[in-house]
Amino acid sequence: MRKYKVIYSLVALIILINACSDSKEKKDTGTSNNGSTKETFSISTLVQENKQVPDSIIARLNAQHHQLKVLERRTVPGPFIPPEMKYFSDHAVTLDKLPVINPGPGEYVHVMEGQRYGYKNLTIGITETFPGGAPPMHSHEGEESHVLMEGDILYALGDTIFTIKAPYMVNIPAGVPHAFKNIGDKTVNMVVIFPTNIWKYDVLDYFPFDKDTTKSVSRFTQFKNKQLAMK
Repeated sequence: MRKYKVIYSLVALIILINACSDSKEKKDTGTSNNGSTKETFSISTLVQENKQVPDSIIARLNAQHHQLKVLERRTVPGPFIPPEMKYFSDHAVTLDKLPVINPGPGEYVHVMEGQRYGYKNLTIGITETFPGGAPPMHSHEGEESHVLMEGDILYALGDTIFTIKAPYMVNIPAGVPHAFKNIGDKTVNMVVIFPTNIWKYDVLDYFPFDKDTTKSVSRFTQFKNKQLAMK
């Protein structure tokens, strides 16, 4: 009988150790039970964005394209030293060396800002967008392109809301308010491209994916009607 008690105790101990090990692994990797929010790339270089109160120039630039209020302008903090572009290491950079920003819940962006990496007219970002993750509604002074090879995304682009399944490329005109949300069950890595060497965007006072059930006319409908009136 004592022999069986020892065996039962050992089995119970092994089960307990395995359970603790599994729990620790899930905690350390930051994954959910189904692994859907696992990071593809490290976000250890996360930085806090600079946030500027919009001046009259920023407000007027946005007013040419929409009726939304500008809450703030965001940029990537410095300082930095522009590369001399003499060696191969100046021409190639891995994502773990890039600053990472957190524009909105479940949305991280690895930013290769042109002025920091030898570009005169190009800035590129690669996102870590978890399921349900989204940046705020925002605008840029210049054009933008989104490229995604795998995933399902809900978009707000100007006065239109639509869903699209990868692979795709989306053309976002200058000044047009936009946001997107990962409606799939896996983390997506979207490439965002700007024809400028400075990373900046203006956050607007409206999030298109929030339901507004308190008003007879939804806020998105009001926004869309105002957009149509401007045309």
